[in-house]
Amino acid sequence: MMNLNQIKKNSQIQEFIKQSAISLTFSGYTDHGLDHLNLVANRARNVAKEIGLSPREQELSAIAAFCHDIGNFLSRTNHHYFGALLFHQIFQKEFSAQDISLIMQAISNHDKEEMRFSNAISAVLVLADKSDVRRSRVLVKKIDKIKADIYDRVNYATKFSKLGVNKKQKTISLVLQIDTNFVPVIEYFEIFTERMTYCREAAQHLGYKFGLVINNFKLL
Repeated sequence: MMNLNQIKKNSQIQEFIKQSAISLTFSGYTDHGLDHLNLVANRARNVAKEIGLSPREQELSAIAAFCHDIGNFLSRTNHHYFGALLFHQIFQKEFSAQDISLIMQAISNHDKEEMRFSNAISAVLVLADKSDVRRSRVLVKKIDKIKADIYDRVNYATKFSKLGVNKKQKTISLVLQIDTNFVPVIEYFEIFTERMTYCREAAQHLGYKFGLVINNFKLL
């Protein structure tokens, strides 16, 4: 089985990530490039390790996390499906049928559609991906333009973001510090309520409760 470092060196993966980042930047999205993918891969590996998944499952979680957005240069709407198929096209001879199926399913499930969680890797990826809210994801430089877009506003106002696991209390919590002088906290929920619901479902699949703490207030 290939590891994450080998995946990162693949020229096709590198180009798909580059083209996806370019495409989404031109469309006005927040960062979906290497910074986002490396952070999500690290969070996925950490969560998988903390909840006691096997070393193999930890590696598969990190690989799926790093590759989850590679389909964006083909279609934003269906990028999760395209990403899963692209991964199979590149690596079908490098993984067992079971392992590549788990990675493909995780990639295809990271945006909520009609499927329910059926494996831990998919759930770990959702938690890692949906927790990435931070100022450095905002690619727009002018404050007036940042203020004009709610996604940019909320990310820009988020000064601290951490996803943690408490094995004793069986909780997986997202802890945020949001500058309420820049945006009211309600704007976070205007755009992220569905994603937080998906995180709760993901945590439940893993046998945990999902927690959300904003500015030291426990909200979930």
